[in-house]
Formats: sequence, structure tokens, C-alpha cells
Amino acid sequence: MSGLPPLAADLPAGFVEALAHRAARLSGFASRVVWYDSVSSTNDVAERAAAAGAAHGTVVAAECQESGRGRMGRTWFSPPGAGLYVSVVLRPGEMVGDWDARSVSVASRITLTAGVALAEALRASTGLPVEIKWPNDLVVGPRKVCGILAEAAAAGGELRHVILGYGINVLSAAYPPDIAHRATSIEAEVGRAVDRAAVWAESLACLAERLTELSVGGFDQVLDRWRALSPSSVGARVEIVDTSGWHAATTSGVDRDGALLVTADGATRRVIAGEVRWLGR
Repeated sequence: MSGLPPLAADLPAGFVEALAHRAARLSGFASRVVWYDSVSSTNDVAERAAAAGAAHGTVVAAECQESGRGRMGRTWFSPPGAGLYVSVVLRPGEMVGDWDARSVSVASRITLTAGVALAEALRASTGLPVEIKWPNDLVVGPRKVCGILAEAAAAGGELRHVILGYGINVLSAAYPPDIAHRATSIEAEVGRAVDRAAVWAESLACLAERLTELSVGGFDQVLDRWRALSPSSVGARVEIVDTSGWHAATTSGVDRDGALLVTADGATRRVIAGEVRWLGR
């Protein structure tokens, strides 16, 4: 396939087996997987592949990212072998179902759907009761175990494709001081070794299933599940920022476009992409 640099490493045997075990659930999703020892960013590689024509469901994964990133330009700590660093090329226009796949707003629905799918995957493969924290974090208590970054490419107001990237902290690692207090890993939380291949394959299988549900009109079910997995989206104390500074608020839900609803000074406001400080419940 054009658009992808030469393979740095073959997909490890355990990962091949884990993916094959879930073939019926994937239904062709992740039929093309490219695996690297190290890349700058899996999202960057997947974006170049998408621009060159990579098919829907193409997966780019790496043992290490040199310049992994998260929301709002933050760095995603991606040490070798400690996590799962994955990006998937999504082409909504090629997904089954009757929906407005060209709308840029579809990207926000894909982000919410990915949160549900990955939370369910971690719960199923590890037993860890992860929750979703708006907009794109999976957490155990106050600490993040997985981050999700969806980047949409559009032209003329119409969606071309979405690169869905996610990083899962699997093994314990020496996190940088600025994130050590808010990051954790699956193994640190469950207190035992975890099958990284099983977590990876389950994440892709759950994504395939939930994205299919989304495309055939099941967004209400996805949204209901997102809300159930995100107790902090209602009743949590936060601070939001605008041009006049920071303001105390309380979360009051998520709307159908993925915006966080907050109550501040007696009025409800929508937070779409701004900074939110989480203070607790």
C-alpha cells in the first residue's frame, strides 16, 4: 500500500493470534495492520497513509512514539514496550448504513464512540473498571490510563477521513514529573501481568463493533453507554475558561454533538474544545 514507509518490524506472533481469534467480530476491519519498532507519531503515519488512499480500517501501531501527542498539542509519553500506540484510518463514507457521513460533526460522534469502545475493551480484557472523562480520557479514579485523539480531514465543509489515535498505558513506567501524579497503567492498577496483545486486539474488535452500530443509526445507544461510563459528566466540580478568565462550574451532561454541558452562574453553557480543570465531585 502506498503512503506508508517500509516496515520496521513485523506484527508479533502473539498479536497476529489475538487478532485472528477476533476475526468474526472484526468483519474485515483491521485487515491491514502496519507495525513499527518506533515512529514519530502513529497519527502522522496514518494521516500520510490516508492521504495516499489507505483503506477504511487500516491500522498503524508502534512499540514506541518519539513525538506522540494528545489533545491541545500535549505530548503523549510513549516509552518502548510499555504501552499500545495505535492509529486507525476511518472513512465514514465507506461505513455501512444510511447517515450523513460527509458532515464534519460525524468526527465528534466517532470520538464518543471510540471512548465507549475502548472503555469496554479494557474492561473486557483486564477487568479494570475504567471510566470515561470528557472529552477523550479513560481513567481509573483520578489517573489516566488511556488517551484518545481523533483528527479529522475535511475539504469544502465535507469530511474526508478521520484518524483515530489512542495510547493505552499497559506496563508500569517511570512517568515524567509533570504527569506522574495523573497517569497510571493497567498493570499498576490490577497488580498482575497483562496480555498486551489481547488488550490491543480487543480494542480493535470493540471499535469495529461500536463503529458499525454508529453507522446503522445506533448513536443513541452509544451515547447512553457513554453517559453510563462517564459519571463525572454530571455533578462534578470544574473550572472553565473564556476570554475573561476561569469560572467555577458544575458538569451537567453531554449533548448529542459531544459538547460538555456545564452550569455556571445559573446558566448552562456548552464546552466544545476549551480547557477544563476537574476539581472533583
